[in-house]
Amino acid sequence: QVQLVESGGGLVQAGGSLRLSCVASGRTYSSYYMGWFRQAPGKEREFVAGINWSGGITYYPDSVKGRFTVSRDNAKNTVYLQMNSLKPEDTAVYYCAAGNGPGVRGSRYEYNYWGQGTQVTVSS
Repeated sequence: QVQLVESGGGLVQAGGSLRLSCVASGRTYSSYYMGWFRQAPGKEREFVAGINWSGGITYYPDSVKGRFTVSRDNAKNTVYLQMNSLKPEDTAVYYCAAGNGPGVRGSRYEYNYWGQGTQVTVSS
């Protein structure tokens, strides 16, 4: 019912920054939370940021806290992930995801819709 499309990935050097965007189309809910996940080859998909429907609640793991910022513009049906001070270990395919319900969630099992991903590569 909901389609998500990520963009903004690319190649940057360590210490650089990128801003990812995720545009939602199709049926959307009046109240839903959004999340960003990443997956490197051979590793499990991991949570990197979450935001509730109004944007008033955000949630980050320690690995990105202070470097990444998630935000949303509901008028544009778009969620953003601003990534600063990038490190080589941030290299992965980044996915946006959505789930219906209150609050914000940090588990991939609590998201129902997924984008196709965008590659982020950070060189030394």
